[in-house]
Amino acid sequence: MAGAIDLAAVKARSEAASRAAAAPRQGGGASGAGPFVIDVTEAGFQADVIERSLQVPVVVDLWAEWCGPCKQLSPVLERLAEAAGGAWILAKVDVDANPRIAQAFGAQSIPMVVAVVGGQPVDGFSGAQPEPQVRQWIAALLDALRDRMPAIAEAEARAAGGPEPAEVEEPEDPRFTAAEDALERGDYPAAEAAYQAILDVEPANEQAAAALAQVRFLARAEAADPTAVERADAAPDDVDAQLAAADAELAADGVEAAFARLVAAAGRTFGEDRDRVREHLVGLFELFPADDQRVTAARRALARVLF
Repeated sequence: MAGAIDLAAVKARSEAASRAAAAPRQGGGASGAGPFVIDVTEAGFQADVIERSLQVPVVVDLWAEWCGPCKQLSPVLERLAEAAGGAWILAKVDVDANPRIAQAFGAQSIPMVVAVVGGQPVDGFSGAQPEPQVRQWIAALLDALRDRMPAIAEAEARAAGGPEPAEVEEPEDPRFTAAEDALERGDYPAAEAAYQAILDVEPANEQAAAALAQVRFLARAEAADPTAVERADAAPDDVDAQLAAADAELAADGVEAAFARLVAAAGRTFGEDRDRVREHLVGLFELFPADDQRVTAARRALARVLF
């Protein structure tokens, strides 16, 4: 491509690589630019490029000291990065000292510029482009990402000397406020009724469903008999005792013990009793995130018993 140097024709520069490996990492770019231009090594690639790209775009500049076109393009990128004030970061990579980074991007020529977002390359170009074209490319990149990466707009506001965009707080839902107030008072029936009223209107409201499950459990746990586990162990066929014991175990942070108790009870019961045990256990599952490994294991165990 125009303005690019073929890497395949360049011999490996082991001395440069050795010097870079021995030298301490430093920020500021090869030209001594400011905080938004950094020199990146293979050792620091994860932190300097991948992790930074989770917040703002990181534009990787693959260059070398002997590359004439690189000396035309790099100062342009540095000026634009500093002017952006952190809306994007310029990561300069000396391909002689860090050949594995160049290989990772599949660089066949330099200068090569790659935009990394969320740890993935999303766009780029090769060759020394004129400043207006580079500026246009960066503007298009930021326009495409501004809604997804709030840190871009925040940095732009700082660079412009204006106030940072205010976070928009969602207004509180008075229905949830009433339920939470009842819960703080310890009025479990009122809290349960408030969350159930929300679900009557919005059956798919996950927040209300999770809160309702927690309120029902808190009410049972507060009224639990301290001897529930002992009584249940003495009467394995007493369904009520098993349900109460599971609640007591869960309240004491014995999550796996509570799940195992009800899975075993489901295996010993039939008909309506089995349905009661299953529904109670599923209700306990709802107190935890769906991807909780203890819930996943107990769901599999329950399925083996039921089917």
